[in-house]
Amino acid sequence: MTHNSRALLDEFDRATAPVVQTIYDLRAVREQWGDLLAAIERPPAAEWPPREARGFLDQLAAAFDRRADDDALDPAARVGRLPLVLREHPAPVNLDALDAAIAVERDLFDLADQIAAEIQRPVRTGRDQTGRFVRDEADAANPARWHPPTHRDAGPAAVSSAGSRAYGLHWACVWIEGRVCGEDLDGDLFAPMPPRLLDRTASVAAWARRHVERALERDGRTTTLDDPCPWCGGQLVGRTRPGGEPVVTCSTGEGCGAPVTLDHGRRTWRGAELVGLFAALDARRRA
Repeated sequence: MTHNSRALLDEFDRATAPVVQTIYDLRAVREQWGDLLAAIERPPAAEWPPREARGFLDQLAAAFDRRADDDALDPAARVGRLPLVLREHPAPVNLDALDAAIAVERDLFDLADQIAAEIQRPVRTGRDQTGRFVRDEADAANPARWHPPTHRDAGPAAVSSAGSRAYGLHWACVWIEGRVCGEDLDGDLFAPMPPRLLDRTASVAAWARRHVERALERDGRTTTLDDPCPWCGGQLVGRTRPGGEPVVTCSTGEGCGAPVTLDHGRRTWRGAELVGLFAALDARRRA
């Protein structure tokens, strides 16, 4: 590879890295959104691994995603899945999770509104048979279009609409990702996203991901477990990683007889192996 070719490749990497990271952050928010919604209905628990991060929530998240897909085909079902900012919350169990979810949802909705205002073409208008200007309803109904919320104050006849926010946070993330990736630029509905707006989008997406993972205690914290290792009595340390599953390591090293692999010289439990570890800890407590 020539020097010029390497320079061009490095320039390409610098240009695309923010786009790739923004996509990862938006998808991380989507993938963990069901967990956060479920955490609102569960009391916070001071335990490790964080209860909000484990199996039952993963199942709830999968069920939520399936319902979201079904709702896309059923307008009546969408009414019961209003965005958090439009719902009543009389008695949430976990206020921290609710506050985080509302803040993330609001900021991503606002970001989508801003992007639409800057790079989405307004609805076309034309003259009808009487010469009046009317808008093109087919253009307005384009499914790729983002509709900001509207409010028309007409006294008793005041009309409000949530616009595209009514489809929920998943759709907002998908729509923003499409604009970041430059989708649908073959027509005239969208213009390319300028660097300033891309930077703003990257910043909001990264903030949203951090906020979700912090609320779910998946933000890279380290916790020393109270119980010793059931196999050797060594100290157990639990770690959560942003966007990743929890892991537990034993301080003894190779001398520990636990039936798991060594990672950097320490016995390490992750994924399904954690089930065996916590079963062994429970059995030791009962003995």
